[in-house]
Amino acid sequence: MKTLRSILLATSMAVAAIGTTATFTHADAASAADLNQDSDHALAMLYRTNPAAAAIGKQAAAVLIFPNIVKAGLIFGGAYGEGELKVGNKIDGYYNSVTGSWGLQAGAQSYGYAVFLMNQRAIDYIHKTRGWEIGVGPTVVVVNEGVAKNLSTSTLKDDAYAFIFDQQGLMAGVSIEGSKISRIHEP
Repeated sequence: MKTLRSILLATSMAVAAIGTTATFTHADAASAADLNQDSDHALAMLYRTNPAAAAIGKQAAAVLIFPNIVKAGLIFGGAYGEGELKVGNKIDGYYNSVTGSWGLQAGAQSYGYAVFLMNQRAIDYIHKTRGWEIGVGPTVVVVNEGVAKNLSTSTLKDDAYAFIFDQQGLMAGVSIEGSKISRIHEP
């Protein structure tokens, strides 16, 4: 019964987080600084633990990094997290990632993901849209162990490559397909 209450609480919190819009203001400067630090740490950890990500990162025009996405569900579920777009070492903007789902699911988990944008066309698409849904727009290849074995810097031909990392929690599997990414702060 305690586990069921925990799942319901996590689901309620995820749904509440999805229902709110996030913006950074002067009062949230510490939050922006924390997000910058968390993003830098997550990207460094991804590079250390995944050679394919490190190689693609050297070729990428920009990287959209979400260091911590929280997902919870009990039949209906949702996931929410905030991140930033980095072009080189410069922060180009802050974004959120929102996903809603329904079906056979119960539990809670957290994970991070990074989307390496390989060309200016992909960066321009993110700048011009009011919300980018992964699976619509630039081609995004989710890199798992099988895909990583067949990648080399000479075979990178798609607009973007995504890596999911640091998965923790009670739910099985993570998909970023259908996640909506929206700008939340003008740099």
